[in-house]
Amino acid sequence: MTKRERVIAAFSHRETDFIPYTAGFTEEEHRKVAAYLNDPDFSKKIANHIDGCYYSGFSEGLAHDVEGKPGYIADDFGVVWNRSGPDKDIGVIEGRVMPEPDMKYYPAPQLDFKRLMKTWETHINDGSGAFKEASIGFTMFERAWTIRGMENLLSDMVIEPGFVHELMDTICDFNIEIIDEMLTLDIDGFHFGDDWGQQRGLIMGPEHWRIFIKPRMARMFGRAKKAGKFISLHSCGDISAVFGDLVEIGLDCYQTFQPEIYDIREVKRVYGRDLSFWGGMSTQRMLPFETPEGVRQKCAEIMRVMKPGGGFVAAPTHAMPADIPPENVVAMLEVFENQDKYL
Repeated sequence: MTKRERVIAAFSHRETDFIPYTAGFTEEEHRKVAAYLNDPDFSKKIANHIDGCYYSGFSEGLAHDVEGKPGYIADDFGVVWNRSGPDKDIGVIEGRVMPEPDMKYYPAPQLDFKRLMKTWETHINDGSGAFKEASIGFTMFERAWTIRGMENLLSDMVIEPGFVHELMDTICDFNIEIIDEMLTLDIDGFHFGDDWGQQRGLIMGPEHWRIFIKPRMARMFGRAKKAGKFISLHSCGDISAVFGDLVEIGLDCYQTFQPEIYDIREVKRVYGRDLSFWGGMSTQRMLPFETPEGVRQKCAEIMRVMKPGGGFVAAPTHAMPADIPPENVVAMLEVFENQDKYL
């Protein structure tokens, strides 16, 4: 089977010759592993089964460095991110662009799709043979709180629900425009990134998620589903309270599947026929703190649990941060690439 065929089988709940896998890195961790392996191009040699193109709000032409503030960048919405500290991949927000719950403050970016399409097409048409996804990051809740402020948005859900509905509809309309452009590419699936969870449940709670988030996710999922694409979703934290809702509106695969949060055997038993899972290799506990041999053993154990019946893509639970020893990255990849030996 090809890499693309393995992922399609996994998302369709069919067991494959071996489990498809993928691995991503933060900038600093990539640098560390490259130095350890003495190979700056090592990541290009990983046979990742999923890749594609991405819109995160940091597009060429709108996002820009902040004058007089080295390490600071303003995104397409005018939100300023401080990347001068340890987090150089995303950064920490400084200030907000919607000081009041009033749509007159909404910063509507005007994207140059001609320029963006050139970049997206390069990623899609790279000849890797992988399953190709187009992706939108900061899809709904994250986009809303980055421009309004987390505490403000959560308060608005209770005090100013009409404003939140209007804000979410405006963000969703913006995303639909991006989805329609991306659907002209030769892609297999569409990936949405939107962190809703903390370690013990949804940040806004399931009731407010169903009121403000679910209808817009259903609309976006439906747009891509109508075009025949698989749907995957990234959300950190525990979002199990809405797994049923996500299946209902068309989700095929959930990422990131954190074993320190979910009982993987129980989740596989309850949802394994309806939902595929992507992740499993903890960047919170296992990869930073285990020995290489411990990493090999735990990766193999998780993969043995998840393999029957398909529905699993093995991966770190997030882009790997800089606290993971390079030896542990190598150990994990060894299991991914030599499943006949370890499983």
